[in-house]
Amino acid sequence: MGTENISGKAAKAYSSARENQHVRRLIEDEELRASLIAAAIAGRKAFQRVQTNRSSAVESVTQDKRVKKELQSAAESLRDAADRLKSPPKKKRHPIRKLLLVGVVTGGLVLVFSESARKSLLDMIFGAEEEFVYTSTTSTETAQTNGTPVAD
Repeated sequence: MGTENISGKAAKAYSSARENQHVRRLIEDEELRASLIAAAIAGRKAFQRVQTNRSSAVESVTQDKRVKKELQSAAESLRDAADRLKSPPKKKRHPIRKLLLVGVVTGGLVLVFSESARKSLLDMIFGAEEEFVYTSTTSTETAQTNGTPVAD
């Protein structure tokens, strides 16, 4: 009975965490995680510095330049993380769209600069051109019988 209760609680916690937009953003957004990690590291460094100082914590925070710097860094990282949480998530760009765009541009450039490619495309679209061979309906013999001189 105790195992079922624990697994039920775990399943409930998992589903509520999965539905939470902030948890989802934390999982999906790499920059948000990086900002939070940077804030934690800077805060830990500041805390360790305050602990190692022989003066009081208030004096360390107000007078030690390294502690101030680490606390400022932690605050900036937390501010960045908060801004990322407030702003809507950036939509991922589809690499297929980029590939399609590159293909269309490349194809256009090939058609512009290659006469044989243009001819091949036009032949595919409209069919191959028929060769036009001109044959005269009048021959030299008929021109002589009519009395017109033939130039040789």
